[in-house]
Amino acid sequence: MAGTEAKDALGITEGAMDTDPRVGLRAVAALRRLVERLEALQVDNARRHGWSWEEIGTALGVSRQAVHKKHARR
Repeated sequence: MAGTEAKDALGITEGAMDTDPRVGLRAVAALRRLVERLEALQVDNARRHGWSWEEIGTALGVSRQAVHKKHARR
């Protein structure tokens, strides 16, 4: 993750702790999008390194079927 993206992530994380629900909920939605992006990047990375769907699923705490269904079509 580039430096700017890391700073953005920190700002989003702080926003998720805001007492204003509008700010907090927007931050939670942004964090959800960030997590999805990071997961896709790391699944692609693992596949390039020869990891099986089983290994990836175990690392993510889900079944191999779930991770395959989510990421195999990209």
